Amino acid sequence: MTRIEDEARHLETLDRDLGRFSTLEASAAYATRPLVAPGIAFVFVVLAALLAALFFGQSGNTLIVVAAAAFGAYMALNIGANDVANNMGPAVGANALTMGGAITIAVIFESAGALIAGGDVVSTIAKGIVAPEAMASNEVFMWAMMAALLSSALWVNLATWIGAPVSTTHSVVGGVMGAGIASAGLAVVNWSTMGAIAASWVISPLLGGLIAAGFLWFIKARIIYQDDKIAAARVWVPVLVGIMGGVFAAYLALKGLKQLVDLSMGQALLVGLVLGLVIWAVMIPVVRRQSEGLSNRNKSLKVLFGIPLIVSAALLSFAHGANDVANAVGPLAAIVHAAQSGSHDGAVGIPVWVMLIGAFGISFGLFLFGPKLIRMIGNQITKLNPMRAYCVALSAALTVIVASWLGLPVSSTHIAVGGVFGVGFFREWDAERRLRMARQAVPDRPVLAPEERRRRKLVRRSHFMTIIAAWVITVPAAAGLSAAIFLVINAIAG
Repeated sequence: MTRIEDEARHLETLDRDLGRFSTLEASAAYATRPLVAPGIAFVFVVLAALLAALFFGQSGNTLIVVAAAAFGAYMALNIGANDVANNMGPAVGANALTMGGAITIAVIFESAGALIAGGDVVSTIAKGIVAPEAMASNEVFMWAMMAALLSSALWVNLATWIGAPVSTTHSVVGGVMGAGIASAGLAVVNWSTMGAIAASWVISPLLGGLIAAGFLWFIKARIIYQDDKIAAARVWVPVLVGIMGGVFAAYLALKGLKQLVDLSMGQALLVGLVLGLVIWAVMIPVVRRQSEGLSNRNKSLKVLFGIPLIVSAALLSFAHGANDVANAVGPLAAIVHAAQSGSHDGAVGIPVWVMLIGAFGISFGLFLFGPKLIRMIGNQITKLNPMRAYCVALSAALTVIVASWLGLPVSSTHIAVGGVFGVGFFREWDAERRLRMARQAVPDRPVLAPEERRRRKLVRRSHFMTIIAAWVITVPAAAGLSAAIFLVINAIAG
């Protein structure tokens, strides 16, 4: 009996020890989990540097190109973490896509857009922000581009960390401007271009918000507030999906596929009109079949907007990959060109290996760090459903077309977030309007206290103020950081 008791005590001690080991393993896994994503990102940056060393070959400037490739990979990761959330956030917030589904679609279509249609020709000095001839030498130019690349990446990284979607284009512009001023003085900057960019801070979100609010008003007036919602949806949903299809066709023809097919504004609009009419005709029987058996309530309408919303998110990702990959690798391509040719004038194409760094970096950044901003845009600014998210997605494409027609520089980030704000503020206005109408119909209806009315606001003011502040300081912050980095690099190199 004593022997049996000894064995039982021994087993109890062993169980306790194993339990401690299990607890230790669980604690270690919990502690190291936050390090997995940065670790993978670091490996990608190292691989990008090795890729640069492999393809660029041996020369006096190899070390510069390798370092620039690492900075470009870091920038691409941050673009994926911050910028791509604008396309996927509304669909995820409306529950049309799961987080995993959104990331999968975005990774595929961002990469496809970058690799198929992203071979844009970029100016050696990022869209004419500074004059190339003002740079003292080829080396100074390369230091300036490296400073611009690193500063813009650091700023976007900080913005992602605090939960603010910012324009990566403006970050790169600010970085180039700051390095240009530090290297050659204030006269080097093209201030008319900078003025147009500053104007886009106001134009982009206002235009996106107004268009999104306008479509939401149309949906409410023509479908949601009708007595027979399903009958109204059968008439208007095919029209709305046709408009979306036509707008996206024109948008992709103008922006996403401009390297494959060079179309004028008129030709792109004609393509959009034809495809829009085709999609409208196809959707009439589809919507009629989808709406069979649906009850006459708002929740039933969500089914009809789900697939168009998913398709729009995919197309926005494709166009974003085609256009914004240059933000990550434009300065890197300029450095490669300057290192190879010994000249920094003119325009340069983006080499394939540089484009690969940009495309895969954006995808890795989205996969590793994107969910935070996707959740913020989709759920935390204002509550979205498929109809509201549809309005945001459509406004993003339509605003770019309108801005291109008017010749206005706009930011896709500002447009998408402005669309979310526009939908939220319109809902607040509409709720107040309906409350006033109800009070007129029933004069003795209880009036809500001011505190309760503030609590019921449909747009979170804290996010609104944080995002607006981040937008305003993006260019000066990136410029100041870039100037400081340039002076440090120049001092070390000199």
